[in-house]
Amino acid sequence: MRLFISSVQKDLAEERQALKDYIEGDTLLRRFFEVFLFEKLPASDRRANDVYLDEVDRCDLYIGLFGDQYGHENEEGISPTEREFDRATNRGKTRLIYVRGANDNRRHPKMAALIRKAGDQLIRRRFVTTAELIASVYASLVQVLENRELIRTGPFDATFCRNATLEDLDEERIGGFVGLARRARGFPLPEDSKTLDVLTHLNLLDKGRPTHAAILLFGKRPQRFLISSEVKCAHFHGKEVAKPIPSHQVYKGTVFDLVDQAIDFVMSKIDLWVGTRAESAQAPTVYEIPREVVAEAIVNAVAHRDYTSNGSVQVMLFADRLEVWNPGGLPPSLTLEKLRQPHGSVPHNPLLAEPLYLTKYIERMGTGTGDMIKRCRDVGLAEPEFSLTDGFVIIIRRKSRTNAKLVRPKSGLRKGQVTPEVTPEVMNMLAAIQGEMGRKEIQARLGLTDEKHFREHYQQPAIAQGLIEMTIPDKPRSSKQKYRLTDPGRALLKKKK
Repeated sequence: MRLFISSVQKDLAEERQALKDYIEGDTLLRRFFEVFLFEKLPASDRRANDVYLDEVDRCDLYIGLFGDQYGHENEEGISPTEREFDRATNRGKTRLIYVRGANDNRRHPKMAALIRKAGDQLIRRRFVTTAELIASVYASLVQVLENRELIRTGPFDATFCRNATLEDLDEERIGGFVGLARRARGFPLPEDSKTLDVLTHLNLLDKGRPTHAAILLFGKRPQRFLISSEVKCAHFHGKEVAKPIPSHQVYKGTVFDLVDQAIDFVMSKIDLWVGTRAESAQAPTVYEIPREVVAEAIVNAVAHRDYTSNGSVQVMLFADRLEVWNPGGLPPSLTLEKLRQPHGSVPHNPLLAEPLYLTKYIERMGTGTGDMIKRCRDVGLAEPEFSLTDGFVIIIRRKSRTNAKLVRPKSGLRKGQVTPEVTPEVMNMLAAIQGEMGRKEIQARLGLTDEKHFREHYQQPAIAQGLIEMTIPDKPRSSKQKYRLTDPGRALLKKKK
């Protein structure tokens, strides 16, 4: 089918090109759609007006992108964008309209009028970011293919989750998402939006039923419907997989939970360097692998994996490296070599990736691998390694310990000092505390997001071993509660430094 993307407005040039690149790079959509952009036409002696109107006549599907500008007006005072829309309407074309911006305050009056005219005839979608536009168009094109019976089932993340209902979604999580997305990326819906409105805007409903993406993002118990969506984490002291495994966790929950828990697992196991107070009142703490690199590897695995596979994402920390494996591959438009260069974003699960982007779990579309490479270089690590085996693997080499001063516990302490089983997690916590600090402050300093993981692996063991104490011990749940090192905690930390 021929797809016409309207508008020669300069303020939407990047969005038009990004949309064309995505459709041509997607495995499903490129099978069915041929994209026309006016800018890509070769020079000819035909009038521009005749060319783009003829293309509207030829197209099977018209996509209208409406921004702030109205465009150049002809002698009748009508812009090319409005002429295209009117032509598509008169020819009975399927029309999909997308309006940039949450409101019309700064819009050209004629463009605002065109938007109202379109709204009187069909449903419009608003978008703020290019990622949001791509996800909306993706969902609409899949729906077009299904309506025309060109495909029997949609992509996995866009199809309904069997046996799931709206009751299986957590409304509190959805409300929290809206607030975070508004602050992070200017999400257009207000914080008091109804659940159905949010799900509809994010294209997470299939005929009123929650899609797989909806369950993975906001489900109360996602693994009830998608068993393999869990993440398996393991820590090995050596360089190979070998039993017994010192630490092994299987994490369940939404994709947000999975990412947070897996990141915290890795950060609690890798080495922490503690600097001096030469430049500030607090000693800086630096992990051997930057948290941003760990997060990018794990988010990529969770967001881009193949959820139709029975395999689960695996995060394995060895003595010399971190390996993150997912049951997935690369889209045809990407190669392992292109991952190291600037490239377009072709997410395997666009409806899953968009909310992760809106909440800054994915920082910038299509630049994640490049950011990983740069951050590793900046801290003296080898560049990440990418490979395709029975899935997609990212390997991050750990920093050598021979030339670094590490905060690491030793066993065999004298009886009466502290319990000898002091874990790396507890030692990292001791190094992070400066004076009296609240839980959230300590978590932030350690780069940890999962409160339960912090409480079970850091806070509670440190208190039980007498290495830290509460400032308000008779009110352990007080909102003003803080923590500080005890004398044994300071003595142990000083000895390790």
